[in-house]
Amino acid sequence: MGARTESARRPGRPGSGTPAVPEEESILLRGLEAFAELGYDHASARELARRLGVSHNFINDRYGSKAAFWRAVVDDALGAQLARLPYVDPSLDEAERLRQIITGFYRTAADAPLVARLLVGELNRDTERLEYLYEHYIAPTLQTMATCIDALVADGRMAPVPVDILFFAVIPPVSGMLDMPLARRLGRPEPTSPQQQAATAESLASLVVNGLLATGR
Repeated sequence: MGARTESARRPGRPGSGTPAVPEEESILLRGLEAFAELGYDHASARELARRLGVSHNFINDRYGSKAAFWRAVVDDALGAQLARLPYVDPSLDEAERLRQIITGFYRTAADAPLVARLLVGELNRDTERLEYLYEHYIAPTLQTMATCIDALVADGRMAPVPVDILFFAVIPPVSGMLDMPLARRLGRPEPTSPQQQAATAESLASLVVNGLLATGR
């Protein structure tokens, strides 16, 4: 990544001759790595500054607080992940649309393992960060499936599914897309090719959708 120097001195910043500040893209990526590896509580301002290669007061100066920096990191990472979701033809059968939506979600998750690690550390804790994730990312993700599911339920092809059950039926299989030692011990080829990742996403999505449809029988 490139680097730039601050064009103007801000409160609390050293004057001329200080090290160049990394570009925003690099800052957010390093922040994601830190939060994914350490968790929010253990990613202290001092440790974040060390990993970013900036002064100890940089995060407060630039973002206002560690919490605001976390939100910036999440918005950058999850926003990019959602933007990569493929287009799904609305004219397709509802079950096929649902399968394609979930497949796309799994495939994009495979490209962002750090995001999955960050989420694992946040979903079991009742915090303002969880509320932020739910409002901005979890609820909208579930909403993309709601139209398909409502239509399938109305047609009698799927039994009504509580939202919490739907979430835990769809989201945990994301772990199957991550490159992890357990997957290799279970027989996953190494290294995993893009074609193999696509096939894994298809298989996982089909299992999930077929399971949901089976509840209506």
